[in-house]
Amino acid sequence: MSKLTPTYVAVVDDDESICRSFGRLLRASGLQPITYDSAESFLADTKHPQFGCLVFDIQLGEMSGIELAQRLFAEGGHPPVIFITAHDDPEARKAAEALGCSAYFRKTDSGAEVLETIRKVALS
Repeated sequence: MSKLTPTYVAVVDDDESICRSFGRLLRASGLQPITYDSAESFLADTKHPQFGCLVFDIQLGEMSGIELAQRLFAEGGHPPVIFITAHDDPEARKAAEALGCSAYFRKTDSGAEVLETIRKVALS
């Protein structure tokens, strides 16, 4: 990662504390987080930078993280997607894996492990 070219990571989660935590963790690791509180706010941001990685919560408001990823995957040319969830539902995991996500984590999983995966996929 070049200091002149920041690596941006989108974090889409309706839990403000998760967005803050991810923001601090990513900034401390030299990545540039941009947080969104919904799939709709992510989609509405037409001026966002090119992301190295997308981190989507499974359960969002109107549009789920799975639905958001399906939409992006259908359009093609998307960065790697990592899913996080507080409710580890086998059907959601199966849907995420069927989409070809880079990783799937529970919110209780190790922050170091999640960060390592984000860095790996964002910087590759």
